[in-house]
Amino acid sequence: MPIHQTTSYVFEDSDAAAAYFNLQEYGNTYSRIMNPTVAAFEERVANLEGGAGAVAFASGLAAQSAALFTLLQPGDHVVASSALYGGTVTQFKHLLRKLSVELDFVDINQPSAWQGAIKNNTKLFFGETIGNPSGSVMDIQAIADIAHAAKIPLMVDNTFATPYLCRPLDWGADIVVHSATKFLGGHGTSLGGVVVESGEFDWSNGRFPIIEAPSPAYHGLKFHETFGTFGFLMKLRCETLRDLGACMSPFNAFLLAQGIETLPLRMQRHMDNTAKMLEFLCGHDAVAWVRHPNLADHPGHELAKRMMPRGAGSIIVFGLKGGRDAGRTFIESVELASHLANVGDAKTLVIHPASTTHSHISAEAMIEGGLSDDMIRLSVGLEDFDDIKADFEMGFRAAAKFTKTKD
Repeated sequence: MPIHQTTSYVFEDSDAAAAYFNLQEYGNTYSRIMNPTVAAFEERVANLEGGAGAVAFASGLAAQSAALFTLLQPGDHVVASSALYGGTVTQFKHLLRKLSVELDFVDINQPSAWQGAIKNNTKLFFGETIGNPSGSVMDIQAIADIAHAAKIPLMVDNTFATPYLCRPLDWGADIVVHSATKFLGGHGTSLGGVVVESGEFDWSNGRFPIIEAPSPAYHGLKFHETFGTFGFLMKLRCETLRDLGACMSPFNAFLLAQGIETLPLRMQRHMDNTAKMLEFLCGHDAVAWVRHPNLADHPGHELAKRMMPRGAGSIIVFGLKGGRDAGRTFIESVELASHLANVGDAKTLVIHPASTTHSHISAEAMIEGGLSDDMIRLSVGLEDFDDIKADFEMGFRAAAKFTKTKD
């Protein structure tokens, strides 16, 4: 696949240029809005997720915020799962409220809570297939049914599962977002995000004048009436991406697209190593607790088996006997595993969420999201499992002094 490392494009003539800018014909105008390499990446992700199309962005949070900007306006209301990535919680609690959008967090495992949170101005349900880092599993079909009965779309972050393990659109979701930085790319080299839409939600149901009515930002164009199945995606690209400017670079699109070519091989290896790691951790004397949907004692175990028969992702959370001090010593003592703020890498990664990725959210939000002070988040990599195991044993030995102190 070629890299179209260009900012802009030579037009055939004045009429062609005008037709492209007026959306009378589809063509490349400027790489902030569209680029052939980025388009190839978008098409690959849309096909994997079974969507009508996709729009790529500079990061996962950029993709998410753009999707929100496209369908929300001041005075609207969002219902979201309380078990979300810390960056998403902050984006929702502060950015949306700064824009006068109301917000309610609800228990992901309580469909009645979602139903009870609906207001006349509710415009979106939002959750994660697998909660980051709590490991909670979203019953997408049940939540989608509630949303659709009220003519509300469901947006799902599918970063942890990837379309190899779960396709939210198949279970009733309307919009899927990814941090392509993670498993889609798979190598920790490139930031990126992407929004996929099913093309099946009725944006002209009377609740979304921002998409249905003439757009003052695009000379009165009615996006849903004009583009039908692609109405939301066209507005997302031609207005929101154009105006926010958080476009994906062609080079990053190239690298992420290369990663997608090995996605099924990598995800299966992630799952194989995760199964071995769960057995190892659950049987180790240094480990106080382990949480993962593949384990029979997980609240979402049966749901995960139904929605994700190949496995519920390679993110494991666990705590060590000896608490926070033991966990910190463990993280500082491993050598093969990398201590950094990412997941979905070919390399095994570890981090302490309470002091890093989720340090900026309140204690109450930590509890609601299923986090604890002693939690370690583990992203299981592709290395030989014996090497991962030996590395962890070294970390456990270093942390043993705190275990003895606690005992």
